[in-house]
Amino acid sequence: MTTTFQSLGISKPIMKALDQMGFEEATPIQEQTIPLGLEGKDVIGQAQTGTGKTAAFGIPMIEKINKDQKKIQGLVVAPTRELAIQVSEEIHRLGKFKGVRTLPVYGGQHMERQIRALKDGPHIVVATPGRLLDHIRRKTINTSNVHTAVLDEADEMLNMGFIDDIRDILKAIPEQRQTLLFSATMPKEIREIATTLMKKPEEVKVKAKEMTVSNINQFFVEINEKQKFDTLTNLLDIHAPELAIIFGRTKKRVDEVTEGLHARGFRAEGIHGDLTQGKRMSVLNKFKNGRIEILVATDVAARGLDISGVTHVYNFDVPQDPESYVHRIGRTGRAGKGGEAISFITPREMPHLHLIEKTTKSKMTRMQAPSFDEARRGQQQITVDKLNRTIEKANLQDYRETAAELLNQHDSVTVVAAALKMMTKERRQTPVTLSSVQPVSVKKAKNDKSKRKNYRGDNKRNFYRKGKQAGGRNRKFQNKRASNKKQ
Repeated sequence: MTTTFQSLGISKPIMKALDQMGFEEATPIQEQTIPLGLEGKDVIGQAQTGTGKTAAFGIPMIEKINKDQKKIQGLVVAPTRELAIQVSEEIHRLGKFKGVRTLPVYGGQHMERQIRALKDGPHIVVATPGRLLDHIRRKTINTSNVHTAVLDEADEMLNMGFIDDIRDILKAIPEQRQTLLFSATMPKEIREIATTLMKKPEEVKVKAKEMTVSNINQFFVEINEKQKFDTLTNLLDIHAPELAIIFGRTKKRVDEVTEGLHARGFRAEGIHGDLTQGKRMSVLNKFKNGRIEILVATDVAARGLDISGVTHVYNFDVPQDPESYVHRIGRTGRAGKGGEAISFITPREMPHLHLIEKTTKSKMTRMQAPSFDEARRGQQQITVDKLNRTIEKANLQDYRETAAELLNQHDSVTVVAAALKMMTKERRQTPVTLSSVQPVSVKKAKNDKSKRKNYRGDNKRNFYRKGKQAGGRNRKFQNKRASNKKQ
């Protein structure tokens, strides 16, 4: 039985906003979280992006805002600029008729511009951890009036090395606050925050099987690492996706796959954490507007992106954990439309595939790697489909006389073959070589979960701390050697 927002006791201004946004029925995470939020309880929500989390925490937060008090009363912390912007926009839409003002704050913007915007008195700030902490230390963000704090995508903030920043941020907010934490997975560091910095939190969990969209067809191709790229381009030619996302495990992988796709004539762009904010937004706008057909992305860069119309998702590299798999494939099959997810699995990764299937309670169908000839026929079939649509819908009377003249000079098969050749996209078979990526194993995935934060490029704090300690030990050793020489 579905739950309507009306039945959740939401105020008229927010109901008006929900009506305008076209929302009627609450998702499972909203149905469970909103009542707890309205009661003022702390909440731990285990759910992916795409399940409606923003409204789940945004509605209770907006309900408690005093619009006449031009002070920051609500705070949302998100791992990436894109997610911060997206969350800010949705909260703005939800709070529009109540007069609640929301401001996104993130790195890459001019600090002075942000400070001026903060002086205008927003009620809610949605921020990335590093920039938020900068403002708190500069005293340009005053947290003394914050009554609701939200940690969104907490596991991603942990992976990106922000765990200490999160602790510092929560310690800077009044203890008499409501805290809502959302995370796709629950590592021990996130559990520790819940235990030490939250008050008897209620747990809300959306299971993986509920998050796996039923209208997504899931396939896997068992393939060796060196054959992945050719297989990818062959599949792209056969599927001819309107919009596709290809997931790679590393930034270098994303760059190499993107360059390879360009070399073979595909309209593709890559997105990862090393790109400037301007470049990332430019790529996303091209993708949303259909000027490029393929987006190549890392997990962190794609986190929180809400892009409609994606028909295919390709896991060029299998993700480290089942939750990330669910998050990735959830990019397609939205708004009641079907979608396809194809994962490339090396022979050594087959046990990891079985783990994903077991955890998500879903089965992937084995797909044979297509040959270049099959890809070429796939491109020709696209042209045939175009011709058939033209025959069915277009008025061809003005072309019949010329067509008859052609048929007097050549046989019909030759004429049609020439039309197919002229209209079919001839794919360049430029040789492409990618750097190899270590395959994921079940054992490795478990170990990586706890170790990942120690070697992620973004987690520089631990690196420098260890470097200083090592430097100190070396200096002591050198001083001791010098002292021995003197003696």
